[in-house]
Amino acid sequence: MSALASPVAATGAGATLAASSSADAQPFASTSSAVFDPSQLDAVNAQLADASPQEILAWAIDHIPEGLTQTTAFGLTGLAAIAMISVISRKRKQPHLVPLVFYDTLYHFQETLDLAKRVEKKYNVEVKVYRPPGVETTAEFEAKYGERLWETDEDTYDYLVKVEPARRSYAELGVKAVITGRRRSQGADRAALQPVEVDSTGLIKINPLCRWGFDEVKDFIDMAGVPYNPLLDQGYKSIGDWHSTNKPKEGESERAGRWASNKTKTECGLHKDYFAMKRAFEKKQMEQARAAADKARGDEEVGESSVDLSKDEAKDLGASFSDLKLGA
Repeated sequence: MSALASPVAATGAGATLAASSSADAQPFASTSSAVFDPSQLDAVNAQLADASPQEILAWAIDHIPEGLTQTTAFGLTGLAAIAMISVISRKRKQPHLVPLVFYDTLYHFQETLDLAKRVEKKYNVEVKVYRPPGVETTAEFEAKYGERLWETDEDTYDYLVKVEPARRSYAELGVKAVITGRRRSQGADRAALQPVEVDSTGLIKINPLCRWGFDEVKDFIDMAGVPYNPLLDQGYKSIGDWHSTNKPKEGESERAGRWASNKTKTECGLHKDYFAMKRAFEKKQMEQARAAADKARGDEEVGESSVDLSKDEAKDLGASFSDLKLGA
């Protein structure tokens, strides 16, 4: 983990939020400061059914006092949440109340990296950066894992650039809950989002702007003077890695430009089953190691039987992560 450094250099303190009246909306006044109990999830979502994004954020700050973090790739919704948290923090006379984490895939647009620096300066918040395991640059990544991995093994690519760095950050930072930029209007798996979720690993997910559409978010950004990615002015709406981001066509959903070559894909891996992705990655690594060992021994053929996991090994691999708990 690193703060914003090469290729994204750290910056110092900057101006506070020049907020509009909507940005300065009165934060939600909690009736209780009790720590959130996941068994009360349905009751909490009922309580927050009509809450504004600022109220949902204030609820999370009050009821998840330890381990609350915002993960962002500096999309519009994440930027709006950053600005709202800044206002809540200033009203409470506190520094930025929620740590900010960015997963640098090493394939982001330069505009995204530049925006990260602007956000860090404007809101006087350190952006903690996590990159794929064992590498710091694109050249190192491709030397270690292969070129154009997103084409040759997309699941492994997602695991290396997003899923593994995310879990590493959760463990190192003691993360118990994350603030996301997901919204119902983005469709697919996000269409039924609630303000608060708990995933299969026990991670709490806060979706403060889940009920807003793209236009509402952009209106807020403009009124509150929040910096945003200049690629939006070129017609992009959902911005990820440069190799898998296109401008959506007229009439398409805002995320239609993501993963245009794979129409069945709707998520990068952060919001999928972590355990299944980790198991698949470890199985591929073991199979590749065995295949390399077969080749080194001079075997003429590397058959499927020589690289398949045995039942005992598969059982051991399952145990290796069935015991994994968040923050362990």
